[in-house]
Amino acid sequence: MSSIGSIGKDNKDININEKIKVKEVRVIDENGKQLGILPTAEAMRMAKEHELDLVEVSLKTNPPVCKIMDFGKFKYQLAKKAHEARKKQTVIQVKEIKLGLKIEEHDLMFKIKHIREFLDDGCKVKIVVMFKGREVLHVDMGEKLAHKIIDSIKDVGELEQKPKFDGRNIVMIFAPL
Repeated sequence: MSSIGSIGKDNKDININEKIKVKEVRVIDENGKQLGILPTAEAMRMAKEHELDLVEVSLKTNPPVCKIMDFGKFKYQLAKKAHEARKKQTVIQVKEIKLGLKIEEHDLMFKIKHIREFLDDGCKVKIVVMFKGREVLHVDMGEKLAHKIIDSIKDVGELEQKPKFDGRNIVMIFAPL
């Protein structure tokens, strides 16, 4: 039986045993059977008889619902559920490719090949067409380059953010199909 007052920062709202401060609680036994509304001291006595803990499972009800259970086992099951949830979670990475306005055809094809690989691996790709110095006067050339890239990778990725002018750059984002 545990004499821990309240569990770690993840579940700080759960009170057990002596930390339950209300006069009456609705009690559920270890088998899930409702025992009704009892004084807190009586519910704690019942939990100690079975060498278990009285755990507050619902604070919002009036009176609060408490369950007689093994608190260590309960804490372990919560940690196990959280671990399973993290394992099933997928993290999408965003890869960034930067190009200059005066990029040569071969270099552009090489960058497009990398973009295709990133999209095939399931990553999002942020493509930045950078303008240096007076190149900013030729926004139309940057837009042509952006549309050329869009046309060459539309079969492996979908355009998530259309090309937009951001400072001295044209930025667009692709997501895998």
